[in-house]
Amino acid sequence: MDGAGPLLAADPVGDGAHASGMPSEAQVRAAVTGFSMLAEPTRLRLLWLVSAEELDVSTLAARIASSVPVVSAHLAKLRLAGLVETRKAGRHVLYRARDTHVRKLIAEALFHADHQVDGLPDHE
Repeated sequence: MDGAGPLLAADPVGDGAHASGMPSEAQVRAAVTGFSMLAEPTRLRLLWLVSAEELDVSTLAARIASSVPVVSAHLAKLRLAGLVETRKAGRHVLYRARDTHVRKLIAEALFHADHQVDGLPDHE
């Protein structure tokens, strides 16, 4: 972030938000980058899986019926975008969603899609 602070919704007294209550340019760019990563089906499936548990690239490839090189390339993009992080476990590199924000974003996006696909009513 550019030091502008949290968004107005998370900062009700407004001491960290812009006077307009709008997100900063840096916040918008970061969000757009994150959302653009979610706009690809393989990456969305990978994020869903690593939101639930730490997994290595071979396990992820097997679970989504893809090749290791393809999954590895997608994971590299997700890592550069700050959506996943890694941890070494012996000879394996384990991937997981970076934080609670990412896990909630993926869950909400897919729960919203579930409502659209199944025609479920909206709720507040």
